[in-house]
Amino acid sequence: MKKALITGITGQDGSYLAELLLEKGYEVYGIWRRKATVDYGNIEHLKDKVHLIYADMTDAVSLITAMKISQADEVYNLAAQSFVKTSWDTPIGTADIDAIGVTNMLEAIKIVKPEARFYQASTSEMFGKVQAIPQNEETPFYPRSPYGVAKLYGHWITKNYRESYDMFACSGILFNHESERRGLEFVTRKITHAAVMISLGLQDHLELGNLDAKRDWGHSQDYVRAMWLMLQADTPDDYVIATNETRTVREFADTAFKHVGIELKWEGEGVDEKGIDTKTGKVLVSVNPEFFRPAEVELLLGDPAKAEKKLGWRREIDFSSLVKRMVENDLKIVKEENGL
Repeated sequence: MKKALITGITGQDGSYLAELLLEKGYEVYGIWRRKATVDYGNIEHLKDKVHLIYADMTDAVSLITAMKISQADEVYNLAAQSFVKTSWDTPIGTADIDAIGVTNMLEAIKIVKPEARFYQASTSEMFGKVQAIPQNEETPFYPRSPYGVAKLYGHWITKNYRESYDMFACSGILFNHESERRGLEFVTRKITHAAVMISLGLQDHLELGNLDAKRDWGHSQDYVRAMWLMLQADTPDDYVIATNETRTVREFADTAFKHVGIELKWEGEGVDEKGIDTKTGKVLVSVNPEFFRPAEVELLLGDPAKAEKKLGWRREIDFSSLVKRMVENDLKIVKEENGL
């Protein structure tokens, strides 16, 4: 039986990955941080099927201990301060976790079990101010946030440990991937939750930032499968995981609201510059400048050709299905919370 250690196991990707590995017969260990109240997050349904170890990415000794306890054959580093906006408020903390934390984990593996295979969760945010369209493994990086910069360090330190210590260390450059388990602080879940609330008369309107920002959106369930495939390959390498399709935030909102029977109108379509419908006087979606980033990432579009050819990976959940699943899940949650 293979053993796997997942950092960030209670998050969106961590929970889907844990499910995948359990289905494949792995013994799964997960790292989580001690809190005042026990919070299993997205693995509430798995808490009796996985082994949880208290550790922290900023505490190298705790990661060494986690490696000794788990004796993991595969380590998936998904722990991160993963909210781009928050990285501007806490740039040092983001760097401690997303950059130095990767080095801590690699050192723990090197000390305890150097033959273990390592996966690093890199991100399309490293491309930032994109230098080529679409972006692939050869595209130069130009991060536009403390999050992107910290992740770029994690990406390069992984490559350096691979080349310097002959470790089986891979980075997955994952483009935006969402799911029903995405946190409410992320724009995609904010949209699907608001669409449901507005359709049920529980919320008046939704405020968003840059409606024209373009992203390459896939489903987390497809993307964690790519992580696993990387660590089953004969040789370690880095891969872009994406859909090769790009959508604006506006399109995401349109799709989500259509799933609850609401046709959104935008400026020039019977809506004024403040987002007010000139006929009904209602505001459904408005733009709040406070939600714009100090440095915007305007367009992300990934080319997954290498992963498709070398790993045999294919995404299975398309954009419309992704949004529909998120909306339907939020509809279920909101109705239960409000006794509807």
